[in-house]
Amino acid sequence: MALQINIDNGGTLTDICIIMDDTVKKTKVLTTPYDLSKCFFEGLQKASGVIYGEQNVARLLEEVDLIRYSTTQGTNAICERKGPRLGLIIDAKARDLPVRLAEHDPEVFEALVGDRVVFLDTAAVTGAEADIEVVKAINQLTAAGANRLVVSFGGGEFLDLETRFKKVVLRKYPRHLLGAVPVLYGSDLTTDRDVVRRTWTALINSFLHPAMEAFLFNAENRLRDYRTKNPLLIFRNDGDASRVAKTVAIKTYSSGPRGGMEGMKTFARLYNMPDVVAIDVGGTTTDIGQCLDGKVAEVQRGHVEGISVSFPLCEIMSAGAGGSSIFKVVNKRIVIGPESVGAVPGPACFGRGGKEATITDASLLSGLFDPKSFFGGGMGLDLDRAATAVSLAIAQPLGISLDDALLQMEHAYEDKIAVELHRFTKLSKDTVMLAFGGAGPLNACGVAEKAGIDRVAVPKLAAVFSAFGIGACDISQRYALVLEERSDAALAAALENLKVKASRDMFAEGFGPGEYEVEAWLVGEVDGAADRVLPLGDSTAFPAELASVKSVELELRAVKSLRRAGDKKASFVQGQPAQADGTRNVLTRGQGRIDVPVYRLAQLNPGDHAAGPAILEEDYFTCRVLDGWSFVISDAGDILLNRKA
Repeated sequence: MALQINIDNGGTLTDICIIMDDTVKKTKVLTTPYDLSKCFFEGLQKASGVIYGEQNVARLLEEVDLIRYSTTQGTNAICERKGPRLGLIIDAKARDLPVRLAEHDPEVFEALVGDRVVFLDTAAVTGAEADIEVVKAINQLTAAGANRLVVSFGGGEFLDLETRFKKVVLRKYPRHLLGAVPVLYGSDLTTDRDVVRRTWTALINSFLHPAMEAFLFNAENRLRDYRTKNPLLIFRNDGDASRVAKTVAIKTYSSGPRGGMEGMKTFARLYNMPDVVAIDVGGTTTDIGQCLDGKVAEVQRGHVEGISVSFPLCEIMSAGAGGSSIFKVVNKRIVIGPESVGAVPGPACFGRGGKEATITDASLLSGLFDPKSFFGGGMGLDLDRAATAVSLAIAQPLGISLDDALLQMEHAYEDKIAVELHRFTKLSKDTVMLAFGGAGPLNACGVAEKAGIDRVAVPKLAAVFSAFGIGACDISQRYALVLEERSDAALAAALENLKVKASRDMFAEGFGPGEYEVEAWLVGEVDGAADRVLPLGDSTAFPAELASVKSVELELRAVKSLRRAGDKKASFVQGQPAQADGTRNVLTRGQGRIDVPVYRLAQLNPGDHAAGPAILEEDYFTCRVLDGWSFVISDAGDILLNRKA
């Protein structure tokens, strides 16, 4: 039996997907943001209970073949601006660089760097007074409150300058000293010639690094104590995975949502859907992406919060609205997020000390949740605390009743996600909205109505869909370097250099020569146009069409393929009317509070169908079927919601 555990760590909940041959099971635990390793191992404990009927982590870790991990912590950290204070050292000739950096996102630049910038004459770095000048620059930034530094020089000699700077830092601030300030150099991560992209890449990586490093190495060390036979694999935002020691922090940004995008590709292929947009709604963010003709958009120079960086990234937009996002009234208007109560203290209804109003509290008060069965029956919900939070935060400031406040919260929440859908994706009459994440199906019909979408699909694994999606990833390492000389000989030498690095790293991943594949390509930077990408194949001849471009970068990917080609197909065909499992009194938008049927997904058969208003429920998600919508169950157990013409 092949046993895989996929773990997707979110801001509020951590999802666990267990794959045993062709059987898929799931569970969830609350995220513990103060110590992510705690919820990581609690997830393994619950997974062992699902598999064996009792908690036995030692047995699980002895038998498991692969543990893959993804996280939204990086996404949430930037969205909420939570992280270290960075200091930036740049070339004195580049006085406009902070302004150019801030143009990408003034708020993020202010939160990460602000005025903690030192302009250093590069001549001082190469001169006799280099030690003094470097120390002065570092001391100035640490005195201003910076606890991590980024050094990023421009011009053609940036690599040499940063290497010289690094040697001074190692002499003056040896790493074994407790007071040694962490310094990251732009050239450590990329040789991208664009100084703005390279600097932003270093800043974001430095911002995310401390928390990710502390957790991942702690988790890996605890796994070693159990003598796990295979290392922990970190799922990255490029769609592949690697060991902790071979993963940079920026590659964990949006890795959880990227898992959802991989799941969306599988779902679109299963049902032959050419145009799918995804809303992956977690506790802190809603992540939005699109799959056209079986492909998700990936750009050579990706974007983090709209900021261009040096690495290729999947095009995913994260909106600061989720199940635990804080609602408040500003100037008589409801404002949502980006702040979130997370899992601790959580929404007010969790009874863990939270006092802020969230959509989870509103949904409970509207009657959508059963307080006794929520979260698989593993968490009781407190109606009184939820009512107090919504009354104080929304109803009283707006001077309206509690029920009106609940309806306005729902509309504001759906409006925000619908606006982001239109801003980030291209919708058509054929678009199907795929709603997943623990909070994704709940308001999916309302979001779709406001966005002008008539079909919504909800996977049966919606609650752990991103964790399910990362199960298809390969193990890989990527490399890049700038070609200074444009000739066949230079290309052949550079390619051999990267292949040697790849062989070492893939050996460390557990794969020897012949057990992995290598693919290489050239990226030519063209002024005023998109980068030109040319696969090399078996050739080492420098292509003539790149002879006159601004710069040329050689990129290489070494990959051990783990993906299995999926040729299964499924469909939605109406059969028998669905049988309800009772009723629930729910606040509706046109009829007030009425009793509506509740359908349990586990009790429905392929072809079962019914019309709204209704509730579709599973252990870890609730789907509200609005009036004017109907649902049908596929032969694979997934849900399709249709809006009446």
